Amino acid sequence: MSARLLVFDSGIGGLSVLREIRRQLPSAEIAYVADDAAFPYGDWEAGPLSDHIVALMGQLIERHRPDAVVIACNTASTLVLPPLRARHAIPFIGTVPAIKPAAERSKSGVVGVLATPGTMKRDYTRELIRSFANGCHIRLVGSSELAPLAEAVMRGESVADAAIRTEIEPAFIEVDGRRTDTIVLACTHYPFLIDRLERVAPWPVEWIDPAEAIARRVLSVLKLAREADGVPMRPGRAFLTSGHAWPRQLAPVLAGMGLEGDFS
Repeated sequence: MSARLLVFDSGIGGLSVLREIRRQLPSAEIAYVADDAAFPYGDWEAGPLSDHIVALMGQLIERHRPDAVVIACNTASTLVLPPLRARHAIPFIGTVPAIKPAAERSKSGVVGVLATPGTMKRDYTRELIRSFANGCHIRLVGSSELAPLAEAVMRGESVADAAIRTEIEPAFIEVDGRRTDTIVLACTHYPFLIDRLERVAPWPVEWIDPAEAIARRVLSVLKLAREADGVPMRPGRAFLTSGHAWPRQLAPVLAGMGLEGDFS
């Protein structure tokens, strides 16, 4: 019997994680929930946001009865994994800034972290730096605009290169003659901008997307093996917490990931 998964994000950025889960476990029954009623999470204070997500997650688990929950959002994961695990017996797989692999791969020792303001401020993020990147110079950049820009791009709207470049430029720095050579995409929206990021970057860097590692973790937690190529994708459904219909422009994106939804 295949796994039943709930994949959760504040918006549609979590689809970057779901895409990789689909590659490794296409037979999974997936419900994708975007908390558009509360988007963007980066603008919330920690206490109210934690209370909101914990209460909402209880309702979603009751409704969907998943075998595991993937919190495909850095801001939420750095905040609510402990209270969720304390309240529910099922496993929760979080998405946290990939600072450890970035520090291991960087040759210059100068690493940028593109995040939301909420993720940037979390003690969890700073503890990751203390634990795994002591020998590196870490540049934390909290953008409140990059996730909405990514959503606009995914909806097919026109977004100027200059707007994206403005948000990422602070991550590109020089320290004692060494330049940023690795950047962590610490928001699941950002991988959908990767072509644009590469184009507008001041110089080439390695971009670290944690989606593949998250998908491997899902398999490990559920004690499942990666499925062979050619296994058919099991249809799933996508939901918005606002109760609104999905924008018609996103129909091809959701369909490509085996998700059905109500469209306006």
